[in-house]
Amino acid sequence: MTLNSWLKAGLLSAGAASLLVASNGMPRDHHASWPTSEAQKHAYIIQARDASRAAALVRQAGGEVLRDLSIIRAVSARLSDRELARLHATGRSDLHVFADATVGASSVGTLPETYYPSEVNARELHLGGTLGTGVTVAVVDSGIWSALGPDQSAPGQSGTRVLGQYDVYSQSQQPLSALIAGTLSSVLPNNTPINDLYGHGTHVSSIIASSGVATTGNYQGVAPGVNLVSVRVLGPDGQGTYADVIAGIEWVIQQRWRYNIRVMNLSLSGPARSAYFNDPLNQAVTAAWNAGIVVVAAAGNFGPGPMTIGVPGNNPYVITVGAVTDSYHPLQPSYYRLGSFSSAGPTADGFVKPDVVAMGGHALAYAPNQGTLATEFPQWYDQADHDLTLTGTSQAAAVTSGVVALMLQVSPNLTPDQVKCRLMASAQPALNPDGTPAYSVFQQGAGLVNAYQAVYGTTATGCANQGLNILADVAGSAHFGGPANRNPTSGQYYITSAHNGTLVWGSAQPGNGLIWDGSYSGASNYSWSSNYSWSSNYSWSSNYSWSSNYSWSSNYSWSSSTVSDASATGITIAGQE
Repeated sequence: MTLNSWLKAGLLSAGAASLLVASNGMPRDHHASWPTSEAQKHAYIIQARDASRAAALVRQAGGEVLRDLSIIRAVSARLSDRELARLHATGRSDLHVFADATVGASSVGTLPETYYPSEVNARELHLGGTLGTGVTVAVVDSGIWSALGPDQSAPGQSGTRVLGQYDVYSQSQQPLSALIAGTLSSVLPNNTPINDLYGHGTHVSSIIASSGVATTGNYQGVAPGVNLVSVRVLGPDGQGTYADVIAGIEWVIQQRWRYNIRVMNLSLSGPARSAYFNDPLNQAVTAAWNAGIVVVAAAGNFGPGPMTIGVPGNNPYVITVGAVTDSYHPLQPSYYRLGSFSSAGPTADGFVKPDVVAMGGHALAYAPNQGTLATEFPQWYDQADHDLTLTGTSQAAAVTSGVVALMLQVSPNLTPDQVKCRLMASAQPALNPDGTPAYSVFQQGAGLVNAYQAVYGTTATGCANQGLNILADVAGSAHFGGPANRNPTSGQYYITSAHNGTLVWGSAQPGNGLIWDGSYSGASNYSWSSNYSWSSNYSWSSNYSWSSNYSWSSNYSWSSSTVSDASATGITIAGQE
């Protein structure tokens, strides 16, 4: 591996990185400036409606004001981690926090910019020290490249962030010594590495967690301080059976306390063949949500038509993610558009999906050079930095899992339902110039995820999974249907409301995004704004006791139980979109 590749993978500890970088004439340890204890204070620029208000906010948080910067309505200040968190907790819309210039200068790397962390507004959180630290994401996929292995480090830290691995094919796990000693000890020297023969799991993990630093000074991953657990359920061809995936999910549930697993990423998909509650994979996913794990699932790459959401994305409880592309115009929201491959709702049980969308077009991330994907698509593989460009809802789900990790670092007591609610409440829907939604809720859900707003911009509660009873669902005593239906005359999909126990036409009106004729527009030039109100408390989140009143619900045909990664299915490999 090249020096860049080792740095990108986080294989070097902070001290080792400093020595090697210095010997090559490159910037010294780019992590050295980040706080490592509450006692340390670091320099920031705090901006508010005016300099005096900025100074007052800093002092209220316990920080030290250093200098008046009235020319930009700001002050320079020194704050500890705890004081910075207090400052952010004020939730003021006019508050902006920037790392001082010396902090930015020392964090410049030599790797390419990935853009998606900035495009979902995670960069501002990184500057404030929110990196996903202490949160563990389980990636249920094709594994993780052994070169990343047990030595992958977080910014400013040493030691591994890949806390554990499990391979359903060999039924082996690492570290084996953790089973013997009951602790997170080092991997035994004679352990056989669990590898990623396909490459998709490594790519997804890198999007979530890469601590590599680009030439712009930005982290390449959405949550560069997060811990990982890798669960291999897909083979070298990117395929796996229901039994494989269910076994992997069961292992995650069993190990959640040992590794502090708060999030599970499922960037895989298969066709829906039954009601959600009769599907074995969905039953496993529901059990994970009930166990307190935030499950993030790819919507699937079967779009853009209606009713194309795959399993387990059709599960009503989980966070289902569709994909947005920036059309090769990074950081220019007017060029963003819904990916033509991104699966759309409603589900056959009447649920509105996806819940949100995230960046999933031509995503650059780490991948094994000998993996199937890198071998089949060499034109999209960079041998120097071991980067692969892929497109799909898999990548969008990974971005969202990183955002959820950032949320849980700041607010660790959030339940899965509360995480989903805040993520939806802070999302930014695509709007036409006249202020109407550019895509229906069946295509973009609540809109594009916004990491900073999800962490600090909302305290919303009770806006997700309303009307559902997960305990009854798991027990099999009750199941549920969503508020979506289809007009048999016009063919339009619409949102309904409950009245006297029957489904009737509700708040869906042409132009408000709650009614859809199934068409797709690939045009861009939309605005993405959090100022649009879909309806009071997301009308599509109110659910009903399940029945077969949906005209399409009897069309299931259970056959194959194979799932595949949601990026390699269909038309969405590599640099498209």
